[in-house]
Amino acid sequence: MESFLKAFVAYFVMVDPIGTSLVFNALTEDHDGRYCRIMAARAVIISTCLVLFFGFWGVDLLDVLGIQMDSFRIAGGFLIFYAAFGMITRPDNVESPHKAGYFKDISVYPLSIPLIAGPGCLTLTVLLFSKVRDEGTSLTPLVVAILAIFVLTYFSFLFSKFFTRLVGQTVGSMFNRLLGVILASLAIQFVADGIKGLWG
Repeated sequence: MESFLKAFVAYFVMVDPIGTSLVFNALTEDHDGRYCRIMAARAVIISTCLVLFFGFWGVDLLDVLGIQMDSFRIAGGFLIFYAAFGMITRPDNVESPHKAGYFKDISVYPLSIPLIAGPGCLTLTVLLFSKVRDEGTSLTPLVVAILAIFVLTYFSFLFSKFFTRLVGQTVGSMFNRLLGVILASLAIQFVADGIKGLWG
């Protein structure tokens, strides 16, 4: 249960189902319910497959490229910290960069990549799977946490209009900044673990 909760919190902070649902509502506000359901289902399925692929085979890919896991931890930590810094410091009145353009199929871009399963999420996945393997524990809690987060994300998309009315801009901004602080702390821990591994 502890492994599940740690992974669930980490993915909840990274994926941010509530915040992402607000973006989803902005991208689909001119479309009917059927279109929204299809886009939500496609985006979540694609993101789940992508994250699980990187979880099970990401380390092997790094080995093929000759990249040490500790080096990846440091680089990934900085990448996640950059994403967290943006969450904390981004002005409230900046419009989503994906809203200006029109996309008939938004399931891959911008929903799956970079909103749901972006570089930060994939980096987190490789790091968490690697840590579980190093500890010799079961991957089941981690996989269940991933599935739970993406199911939650799917339902948050379905209720995105409700969340938009309920949360509002001020509360949503405060929530995103709080998640950013938590995510930054996680990033620093990854960097520290990577440095310890290289120098240990």
